[in-house]
Amino acid sequence: MHPTGRLFAAVAFIEAVTWAGLLIGMWMKYGPMANVALVKLFGPLHGVAFLVYVAVTLFAAVRLRWPWWASALALLAAIPPLVTLPLEWWFKRRGLLGLRAMR
Repeated sequence: MHPTGRLFAAVAFIEAVTWAGLLIGMWMKYGPMANVALVKLFGPLHGVAFLVYVAVTLFAAVRLRWPWWASALALLAAIPPLVTLPLEWWFKRRGLLGLRAMR
């Protein structure tokens, strides 16, 4: 895998983990516990992770010469919860994160 592909995979994982933390935090905030601690923690973390994911996605799209549809799909994957993980796995299987993508 190309170093840029590894960076994309790592950031996609971090984005998904912070999304999951934020979802659990929202469940705790609005659920039976009424505790906002996790939302206060994962809210800003996910915000930063989302912005980094967008920046790394744009960098990877240029560096790995993704087709337009792959770039658009990667950006859209950050919106619904946890979709960056299956997208990253699919990109890896299609060779979009490796040296083949640069040809």
